[in-house]
Amino acid sequence: MKALLAIVLLSAGGLFAQPSVSAGGILNSASYDTTMPVTPGSLVSIFGSGLAAGTAQADSIPLSTSLGNVGVTFNGISAPLNGVFHESSFDQINAQLPWNVPTGTAQVVVTNNGVPSAAQTVQVGQFSPGIFTTNGAGTGQAVAVNYPDYSYAAPSGSIPGVAARPAVIADPNGLIIYATGLGPVTPVPANGAAASANPVSYTNTVPAVTVGGVQAQVTFSGLVPGLVGVNQLNVVLAQGTPTGNQVALQIQIGGLTSTSKVTIAVASQ
Repeated sequence: MKALLAIVLLSAGGLFAQPSVSAGGILNSASYDTTMPVTPGSLVSIFGSGLAAGTAQADSIPLSTSLGNVGVTFNGISAPLNGVFHESSFDQINAQLPWNVPTGTAQVVVTNNGVPSAAQTVQVGQFSPGIFTTNGAGTGQAVAVNYPDYSYAAPSGSIPGVAARPAVIADPNGLIIYATGLGPVTPVPANGAAASANPVSYTNTVPAVTVGGVQAQVTFSGLVPGLVGVNQLNVVLAQGTPTGNQVALQIQIGGLTSTSKVTIAVASQ
């Protein structure tokens, strides 16, 4: 009878099959760095099979802990969800790791249409620096914009339909970098809630930012008002910063350094 029931459930398009989270499949949503932990308050991506029956994206903030009949918990704490995706080769969930998940080992469970996955273990650390990139893969052109025109710090004309120009060394207006995983903030927003503009949430630890190996001046480090789990860094490029179309942009915090495969364009003037 149990075998017959399993066949009946699986025949319904796989909607009731047990979801499975891939080993090592819980990653920083900006960097997808498999060598780093994930961090409370940051955005994470979860990969596996049977995680979702279809595709759904959040259309409002605060984010809900249920989306497309999918839910995720970290050590039993429900995570706010901003997207679930069902693909032919894999499924993906984009979520915010709740602020109140303690550092250490966490057990992650995905529930799809009421069926829970086996728990998958992930390491939760205080920091997990990752810079968002225009290709969404954690490498190449950074999501970093010049102030005040918000043009991408990229070669002119390199991003179709988007204004772009190299960042300028010593420009006092500076550069804005978008990232996630920069650790605790004050004040702390509610899980799934947008960061406030008044008061602004500042990171408790100010990271170092290097461009071409040269340390930039960090003038702001916090959360982006109006968004969930996204960090903003405002920096001024130092004299002596290398120029070029693909200069490495990295964040260092808590003994961890983001990948050197993220770049911006830099000009002397």
